Amino acid sequence: MPLARPRITVYCGSRFGGRPTYRGLAEAFGNALAAGGLELVYGGGAVGLMGVVADAVLEAGGRVTGVIPQHLAREEIAHAGLSEQFVVATMQERKTLMATLAGGFVALPGGIGTLEEVIEMLSWSQLGLHDKPVVLLDCDGYWDPLVALIEHGVSEGFVSPDHAALLQRASSVGEAIALLTA
Repeated sequence: MPLARPRITVYCGSRFGGRPTYRGLAEAFGNALAAGGLELVYGGGAVGLMGVVADAVLEAGGRVTGVIPQHLAREEIAHAGLSEQFVVATMQERKTLMATLAGGFVALPGGIGTLEEVIEMLSWSQLGLHDKPVVLLDCDGYWDPLVALIEHGVSEGFVSPDHAALLQRASSVGEAIALLTA
């Protein structure tokens, strides 16, 4: 099913992580979004991989929409140069608006927030609340433990194979874009 909107919500770290390949992946993904005419929707920050993806899209002439809660905007991590920035009251409002704006979801390496957001979108898909693609963009095996946990849930009878298959995995930027736009 084609994307309802040419927007992709990206979840990723507010830090750079421990490997230079993570930063390179974020930049390459941002460039690919812009080159493909896809807009970025993300958490609105200027820090970490979040800032790298946003800057890459903007530098390549693309459009970026940020969604940031007031408490984070006040801490001065809000990106000042976005095409559009929504400041919302709560994290839950942020996640809901990002989901509403998205035609698909991708998770690059990140921390607890990234993990929580991608799992929530997977859960919403399982419940039939959306039918948008949910993709893990892997780098150096970063998502291996999550994939193993979901496979363990299948083998233990807690996760149906059909629900596990709702989470797609890409090993390259091109593959992720293809999954998101299929």
